[in-house]
Amino acid sequence: MVLFKVATSLTLLLATFVYRSGRVAKHNVLNVPALPDAYYVGGNWKEHCSVIKDEIAHTINFCEDITFWDHHDVEGGLSNRYVLLGCDPNRKAWNTVMGPLRDPEPRGYLWLYSTADGSSHRVTLHNYPDGHDFHPLGMEIYPSKDGAPSNLFIVNHARARTTIEQFTVDPARPDQATYIRTLTSPYFVAPNALALTSPTSFYVSNDHFMTRRLPHVLGHVLPVFETLAALPFGWLAHVSLDEDGTLHHAFAALGIPFANGVSVSPDGSQVALASTTRGAVYFYDRNATTNALRPTFAVPVPFFVDNIVYDDTGALIATGHPHFPSLIAVAANKTGATAPSWAVSVSPLAKTSHFAPASDFERRTYDSRAPLSASELAPAALSHEVETVFQSSGSVFSSSSTSLRDSETGILYIVGLYEEGMMVCRP
Repeated sequence: MVLFKVATSLTLLLATFVYRSGRVAKHNVLNVPALPDAYYVGGNWKEHCSVIKDEIAHTINFCEDITFWDHHDVEGGLSNRYVLLGCDPNRKAWNTVMGPLRDPEPRGYLWLYSTADGSSHRVTLHNYPDGHDFHPLGMEIYPSKDGAPSNLFIVNHARARTTIEQFTVDPARPDQATYIRTLTSPYFVAPNALALTSPTSFYVSNDHFMTRRLPHVLGHVLPVFETLAALPFGWLAHVSLDEDGTLHHAFAALGIPFANGVSVSPDGSQVALASTTRGAVYFYDRNATTNALRPTFAVPVPFFVDNIVYDDTGALIATGHPHFPSLIAVAANKTGATAPSWAVSVSPLAKTSHFAPASDFERRTYDSRAPLSASELAPAALSHEVETVFQSSGSVFSSSSTSLRDSETGILYIVGLYEEGMMVCRP
């Protein structure tokens, strides 16, 4: 009888997942996508791509997120650009999203990479409280104007609860991030990614309602169930701060399965939000005065989408995991395991592009330059064009989680959840 109940429960779980996420279940769970060793849209990856590492201490490792830190002159022109990396070499011992929760002690690291000369250096945490954990996940830093310090916000998966840490970084001292405060809220159930709307406000995604932090067996079962069934328990919120640190929280979008990466368009009129277990990016029109959102489009992508970032042209760079079991194997430290990588650009289509009936348009072939076309795994979107910018079986670069594209130079920067170093691909 017990075995029958267990079998029935597993069947219902599988049926729910297939019903809600049949496409990603077929292509990204049950089958391993036939990806090449590596492909870069800008040319031969062996000639155009290289990996930046910390060859001494190996702390540019397991960097889940990266973000541009732009320096503007007094007139608002771009004078310099850096890449800020948030890395946690201890992720295989402490990951509040995927597990395990074994050892929260070793802190993560920040690194700063100069796009001008290719140099990189560690960023120390100045005045950071003793005994306070640091496990960086999503983060974003506000641009510096005319040499002024920038506010930096980082999601921190600390041992007791997930918090958001506020720092300032001064262009005159780019080697240190000065701690300002720790933000907490009962609404910060499972913060994952954030996107700034001002120096003191941001959208933040919450990926799960049931988390690994639940006691005993509940923490092992319920979040996995929420993930596999693609339950719509995630959400997006908007947070603003007063000068004294008083926090104001407002829900912006509810009912998102595994809400993950979030990004605000360059003109501030749109917000994009990743739904990992649906393999889709949701787009919203944004009211810049109230920060309220109105849903507009949902665009399928050929992987479990992780982080998303707009480039300066308004194209969205989405990055993720084409085969979830492989990612789990890497997280579990299985010998020889690698996880595939995939990044795409998602660009709005002109309305005049729609010549065929919607059903025919969705079945069309697109992304034809890539060795494995995204159209093999995801239907075409009526609203956006999806094109592969990088893909790998994992043998060259594994577990991609975030990509940035510099629109001025065309350079692509990629990091992996369980990969060492940052891949830099120059066209």
